[in-house]
Amino acid sequence: MENETGAEAAGTFATLVDGVLWFFQSLGLAFYNIAYAVTHPASWLDWVTWANTPEDKLSLMKFVYYGGSTQFFFAVLAIILVVTAIGLWKREFMWGCVRLMEGIANTTGRFFAWAGLLMVLQQIIIVFMQRIFTRPDISIGFGIPLQFDISWFAEELKLYNALVVCMCVTYTFVQGGHVRVDLIYSAVKFRTKRVIDMCGSLLFMLPSATLIWMYGWYFLWRHLVTPKPAASWDLERAERSARAVRWNVETIGFSPNGFNGYFLFKILLVAFAGLVFLHAIAFFYRSYLEWKEGEESEGKYLDRDTLGEGEEAYEGTH
Repeated sequence: MENETGAEAAGTFATLVDGVLWFFQSLGLAFYNIAYAVTHPASWLDWVTWANTPEDKLSLMKFVYYGGSTQFFFAVLAIILVVTAIGLWKREFMWGCVRLMEGIANTTGRFFAWAGLLMVLQQIIIVFMQRIFTRPDISIGFGIPLQFDISWFAEELKLYNALVVCMCVTYTFVQGGHVRVDLIYSAVKFRTKRVIDMCGSLLFMLPSATLIWMYGWYFLWRHLVTPKPAASWDLERAERSARAVRWNVETIGFSPNGFNGYFLFKILLVAFAGLVFLHAIAFFYRSYLEWKEGEESEGKYLDRDTLGEGEEAYEGTH
C-alpha cells in the first residue's frame, strides 16, 4: 500500500515537473515565434490580398490555427512579461502604456457609441415606413440602392446594440460606468483597494477574456470558411485542409427576409475579448502604479468625459 502511494506521489511530481518544463520551454520558444512571424509576414498574412491561390489558402489556415493556438498565447504572454519588466524598471514607461491602452478604449468607445443614435434613428424610420407610408421595404442610396425588407432593418437593430455592448465595454470601464458589487471594497484602505483591483484583473478579467477568445475564435471561423476548423486541429491538419478551403460566409437569417449578417456578431465577440484582455493589463498597471505611488496618483492621466462647467452635480451619472 505504501509502495502504491509512493508511486502515485512520484508520478504526480513527475507530471508537475513536466508541466513546468513545458511552460518555460513554450515561453522561451515564444520569442523565436514572434521573431519569425515579424520577419515572415507573408506566411500568415498572404490571404489578405486574396487571389484564391494555394499560397493564400495555406496562409489563411495558418492564420486561423495560430490565432487560437498555445503558440499565440505564449507569444502574447512573452510580450506582456517584457513590457511589464520594462515598466517595473521605468515607471513612466508603464504610465505611457496605461495611457495608450486607455486611449484605445476611449477612442473605440466614443466612436462606436454613435451606434446607439443610429439604432434610434433607424427605428424611427422603420415605424414611419410601416405605419405612415405602409411600405414593405426600405431603399437607401442612389444609383444602386441598398434595398431590403423592413424586417431586415428591424433585425439589424440587434447589430447596433451589439456594437455598443462589445466595442464600448472598456470605454465604460475607463469612465467608471460599470456596476461594482461592493461588499468590502469601500471599507478598506487605498492601497488595499489597489491590491484587490490587481487581483481582480489577474484572476477574473484576463482568464475570462482568454477563454472567450479561445472559444470565440473558432466559433467565428467556422462561420466564415469551409472545411470548418476545430480547436483540436494541429498545424499539420490545418495545412492539409488548406487545399480544400474556401470562403463560406454565413448569410442565414432567422426569418426569410430577415437580417443575414450574423457572422458580424462572431467578429464582435472576438473583438470584445481582445478589448477586455487589453484593458485588463491596463487596469493591472494602473492599480499597481497607484499602489506604488500612493493616493496622490489616483486618477493620474485618467481621461474621463465631463458635461462641462456648471454641470458638476451631474458628473458620473452618464
